[in-house]
Amino acid sequence: MKFKKQLFGFMDMLRFTKLVPNRRAALAAGADTPLPETWAVNEQARALHPGRMQVELTEVTPLTPRMAELVFRRVDGDAFPFFRAGQYVSLQGKVGDSVISRPYSIASSPRQALQNRLVLGVENAGFFSQYLTQEAKPGDRFVMTEPSGEFHYETLRDKKHIVGVAGGSGITPLLSMAQSALEGDEPYQMTLFYGARRAEDLAFRKELDALSEKGLKVIYVLSDEERPGYEHGFVSGELLSKYVPVQDVTYFLCGPKAMYEYLAGQMAPWHLPVKAVHKDATCCPSLSMDNPRTFTLTVHIRDKVFTVPAREDETLLTAMERAGIEAPNKCRAGGCGYCHSKWLGGDFQVAEGRDGRREADRKFGFVHPCVTYPLSDMELDVPPAE
Repeated sequence: MKFKKQLFGFMDMLRFTKLVPNRRAALAAGADTPLPETWAVNEQARALHPGRMQVELTEVTPLTPRMAELVFRRVDGDAFPFFRAGQYVSLQGKVGDSVISRPYSIASSPRQALQNRLVLGVENAGFFSQYLTQEAKPGDRFVMTEPSGEFHYETLRDKKHIVGVAGGSGITPLLSMAQSALEGDEPYQMTLFYGARRAEDLAFRKELDALSEKGLKVIYVLSDEERPGYEHGFVSGELLSKYVPVQDVTYFLCGPKAMYEYLAGQMAPWHLPVKAVHKDATCCPSLSMDNPRTFTLTVHIRDKVFTVPAREDETLLTAMERAGIEAPNKCRAGGCGYCHSKWLGGDFQVAEGRDGRREADRKFGFVHPCVTYPLSDMELDVPPAE
């Protein structure tokens, strides 16, 4: 096959022969000023998404007989990243030979984070939480993840009037949401129902009363005692109807599983759309069983291999932490996917209602160790905690 030479093709060849000389001339004419070591967009990205942060505990203050306020400052930066009110952080520390992480909702407002102050409300209800409330002291250092979570207000999804329902320590994210609204960072109006057994069990009462004076509507509900100025019983459908237009609000619920189940029954006659009710996730617990078996868990993290015991009533993540392995995790509820690991062998079960894996993850053999229990010896390829 013969090709006819075209004039434009000849011009292209001529330009190509001059490409290198032209490039050399352009480089020679350029300024010799050093390029910036960083760019504004990269600095902003690092400020908003620092990953794992080094923090120091500055204050520990009792709030109730079972709950304490912990205040942290960041030591590897000038401020915490700005976040969405209602989100959580995962706090990691070493207790004995174990490396422990637990997620805690942020009680302070996003504006306070920019002042290098972040507040957690921790209930003495677990191994690490007990350590934090009873043994940790100002000056202790921890590792903290950047704020995460889907329990926050969305302008396009949620109503302008939101209703928060808190049970016990579940007040922490709702306190942050209330502060953020009154500081002008969120566009909603909030009505807050806070239930506890007794008045002494109401955490952050001083802060809530101060917010009430600024316009926050707070209804305190006591189940085990009757007092003037308090509602008595549980946060029920009847009580909600007394204070808010139940069909024209968005609900944010944070508390124990029993509270969620009770409210689901109370709200059922209203036939609310799914998007109208948001529940903050809770950590996946240990299973209740007699004489749990112990298996062998083999863990690959890059070029290291660990062999550790794993009980069938505890998650694979708990087994790794108990052995001192620094395994990645955030929500511990199966939703965020941060602990996403490759299954290499063995039988397992996923906690009921906690399987947040994508269909492709199930097909190609990935698990979330934070909600996975062993049923035999197992082997995993786990990403490093970064």
